[in-house]
Formats: sequence, C-alpha cells, structure tokens
Amino acid sequence: MITRLAKAGLAAALSVTTLTTGALLTTGTAAAAPAATASTSAQHVTVSQSGNYPGGFFTSGNMSASWVSAGTSDLTGPTHFTVDLPPGVTTDGAMFYSTPYDYTFTETLSPDGRHLEAVLTGTRVVGKSEFMKLNLRTTPGVPITGVITVTAANPNDTDPTGHVSRYDLGTHGYLPATVQAAPAVTGVDTTTGPGTGGTAVTVSGTDLSHGMVLVGGVPAPGSCTDTACTVTTPGGSGSAPVSVVTPGGTAVASTAFDYTGAAPPAPPAPAVSSLSPAAGAVAGGTRVNVIGSNLTYGTVAFGGVPATHVSCGPSFCTATAPAGSRTGPVGVTVTTAGGTSAPVTYTYTA
Repeated sequence: MITRLAKAGLAAALSVTTLTTGALLTTGTAAAAPAATASTSAQHVTVSQSGNYPGGFFTSGNMSASWVSAGTSDLTGPTHFTVDLPPGVTTDGAMFYSTPYDYTFTETLSPDGRHLEAVLTGTRVVGKSEFMKLNLRTTPGVPITGVITVTAANPNDTDPTGHVSRYDLGTHGYLPATVQAAPAVTGVDTTTGPGTGGTAVTVSGTDLSHGMVLVGGVPAPGSCTDTACTVTTPGGSGSAPVSVVTPGGTAVASTAFDYTGAAPPAPPAPAVSSLSPAAGAVAGGTRVNVIGSNLTYGTVAFGGVPATHVSCGPSFCTATAPAGSRTGPVGVTVTTAGGTSAPVTYTYTA
C-alpha cells in the first residue's frame, strides 16, 4: 500500500473545475434512505460524488468525492472515506482541497490503483462542505463499465444514512441510496504488542467492508474486507479498546489490545507564533486562527479557558474565543500530547 499526506490547496469553490477532458459533467448527491433506517445523530456526515467520468470516446476523466457535516453539532474524531473503482479504471491518488489547514488528511492507495482510503481528522462545523478530487484512467481494451462506490464513516456518527454514494459507469447514472448493514466483530487474533506499535492484527467479523479499525481511538493503518480487517497497531499504552467503524456503524471488540513495554515518545512540544486576529470582543465568539508548529490534535485555551470549535493541523488551528472575564490581554496556548505552548497575547476589547 502507498501512503501519503494529501496535498492541500485550492478552496472548495473549485469543486467543479475539471482536471482533464472527459464525459459530460454529472453530479449527484447521496439520497436519503427510507426513514425507518435513519436514527438521530448529533454528529453526522453525508457523502456524494460528481465528475467528468470516462465513457464513450473518453478514456480518461476525473471525479470529486464530497462530504458535508450534516448533524446538529461539530463533527469530531477521525472520518474515514473510501473510493472503489471497477475493473479497468484506476487513479493515481486524491488531491484534497480545503482551507484553512486546520486538520490532518492522509490517504492510502492500493497497488492496483483501484481502492483508495483517506482519513480526515479535525473538527468540522455543521454545514462544512469539502471534497477530494481524483484523476481517472481506463485500461485499453477493457469496457468502461461497473460501479464507482464512495463511502464515509465516523465513530461519533450513529445515523447510517447518506454514507454510500454509487455511480454506474455503464448506464451513466447514480444508483439508489443504500445503507450498509451494521458491523459485528467476532474476534481479534493478536491482543498484545509493544507500545511503539507495529503489531500486525486481524480483526474478524461480518459487514466490515469499507471499515476503519481504531485502537485506543487511533486509526490503525490497513484495510478491511467484509469478514476481516488486517491492520498494524499505532503506538499506545495500557489497555486499548479495539473497534471497527464502517458506513453502517461501529462495532467494539469484546477484548482490548494490551500495549506492553514503554509507550512511544511524546511528540515535540507545540509552539504558537501568531494569532489572527489578535483581539476580539470580551463577549467571546471571535473566530481566531492560531499559527505555529507541532499543533496536531491540539486544544486551545484563552487565559486558561477552553476555546470552542477547535480544529488543529500540524501548523494551523482554528478556534472560537470564549468570553473573557474582563477586557485586556490574556495568553493563548495550545496543548497536545507533547505539552503546552508558551502563551501568545490575545486582547479582549469592549
């Protein structure tokens, strides 16, 4: 498998820009499943796809896999996406377009170029719409048929609707909405390993396809079939729960994974270099960009008071300032597993 940090750049407004000549642009959204299958979820993500798909005289094309936070509260935790291409159609990977860069986004492409997995970690506010773009190529002599399937899953999303989008290259049409069956975990073949990570683990069960394995809440690199997920543990310590998150829901293993020996070293300490803006109303509510280094997975505080709507990437966080107790300067800090940054001044104004 080839893993890379996806490139980020152009704003989401470019979502319909074509990357190469292809068939007529077609768009589609994830249609709602029957009401009987839906459940209330404060955090919810829905996925769709669109593009200049290959077909007819066009042997190449492109597509976008799009998603939106559609719940009633911020989407948090790792969100897992998959793109599966039919035989004869390949991609060289995805480009992710979203600014500001207050997240981490990684992708893994199978050696045959037909299966892509991506994980977005960061807080996404309700209504936030984002996408990744893929170039598509076809194999000479292979008919351009089959279904492109895009999925999304998040461990905090308990509503299974809107998580699967399918486009039929043969009929050039979007297929009816489907809801993946809820997963079940029946076993974990290895339950101990060093704290540094790197232990090969197979999680068995049913309806695990398009899944992401979490060990202690951290995504474990690997892939899933319908009956098994083969992954490598991330670093950790103590007894860590094992779960599989799929478009159909989340299943937790009955046994945990026990880390032995020393835990992995802490990441470098975070550092904050500047704030934009550096002042705001004492009533709170100002959206602030926090610039620095080693900020991934950070929390932000203003004068020791936690900020809201916080999302952090390697060198950039966004946060909404809480109300201040008075006008005047306070220190803004970012805290990660590597420690707490030195404060940078933010001024509350009347």
